[in-house]
Amino acid sequence: MNIEHHPCFNSKACKTHGRVHLPVAPRCNIQCNFCDRKFDCVNETRPGVTSAILKPFQAMEYLDRVMEAKKNISVVGIAGPGDPFANPDETLTTLELVHRAYPDMLLCLATNGLNLADYLDDIARLKVSHVSITVNAVDPKIGEKIYAWVRSGKKSMGPEKGAELLLEKQTAAVAGLKEKGIIVKVNTIVLPGINDHHVVEIAKKMADLKVDLLNCMPYYPNSGSNFSYILEPSKKATAKIQAEAGEHIPQMMHCRRCRADAAGMLDEEPDVNLLINLKECADIQHENKPPVTTGQRPYIAVATREGVLVNQHLGEAKQLTIYDMRSGRPEFVEQRIMPEPGGKDFRWHSMAEQLKDCRVILVNGIGDAPKKILTEKGFEILVLSGLIHEILDAVNNGRDMNHFLKRTPIRCTAECSGTGMGCM
Repeated sequence: MNIEHHPCFNSKACKTHGRVHLPVAPRCNIQCNFCDRKFDCVNETRPGVTSAILKPFQAMEYLDRVMEAKKNISVVGIAGPGDPFANPDETLTTLELVHRAYPDMLLCLATNGLNLADYLDDIARLKVSHVSITVNAVDPKIGEKIYAWVRSGKKSMGPEKGAELLLEKQTAAVAGLKEKGIIVKVNTIVLPGINDHHVVEIAKKMADLKVDLLNCMPYYPNSGSNFSYILEPSKKATAKIQAEAGEHIPQMMHCRRCRADAAGMLDEEPDVNLLINLKECADIQHENKPPVTTGQRPYIAVATREGVLVNQHLGEAKQLTIYDMRSGRPEFVEQRIMPEPGGKDFRWHSMAEQLKDCRVILVNGIGDAPKKILTEKGFEILVLSGLIHEILDAVNNGRDMNHFLKRTPIRCTAECSGTGMGCM
């Protein structure tokens, strides 16, 4: 896909190409004084609003429906309704699944940037091409007026320290993205009486960081926020700010303040049928418990190096061999490519999505984290060693498998007699 086909980054593309936002990130790590996130408000068109929250597997079902209904979608983005990297597992799992299902699709993220730097390698690996970061101040004294609190890890901090940390993290994130060759847009919410006099300084700083585009977004009054008393800046005032900032950095002039579940072209009204589909997909139940019948998940996945033995650690497996046991004997289905190593736990969540038609995973070794995650997703994990067909036959017919079980070697601490005959 041509990177010029992103409708938010290219004003020409917005006339021909659409985007879809997958609302898989409900949590946020910052409380902005202008924000009151609403998860079900069909009459509002602004960030932080969605009619449903989706899990990654639900998002893929919804995306398939969007692609069927809208033939001009060029971008899949995650823009909340919270922050993508306050929900890193959901975000990265979804991106992984989209990248595999639609390898030519542009991938995009919109974030406050607080946690982004920790995931730069994952973003690059998944070929995310465009990232938007909301930067509302480059002076912590102004920033502390905008943020009620900032949460870094498990630690929450007030406006003063929070604004300082946020600016530090945002600066590092922008620099890291540009080092990776990723296109960066900065969104700045223009807040009359708060930061409207400061936007040009933001523009200068972002230009120094090689940001590609600045979007001066006029504040939209939000009755549930701490800034509910602030009025929306006039078109004349906004145009003046954009012109002044534009002397330092290119401006986005066609923003539509998209919802977290936006779908279609920027100027299109929300598609009622897609909103219905969104809610339907949010109700789809995942097979996260052991199946009632093996017919629902008829396959067995095997970690094998050469296709004969169960002899591979799951962490090393770039692909798993899939067998169908419904006929009573092993029938080869396919070699299924697995997520690349890296990305912390999201690799295992993504693997669970790709193996949701399997009920058992046969491995020669597995770490504690993937074992816990996959077991909670309803998979039976068997750590074994032996011929695949013999093990599959034993699993399918409930036969004793003690002789296949892989046992941890016991280190002998007794004094050795020196006979060379081994421990008795």
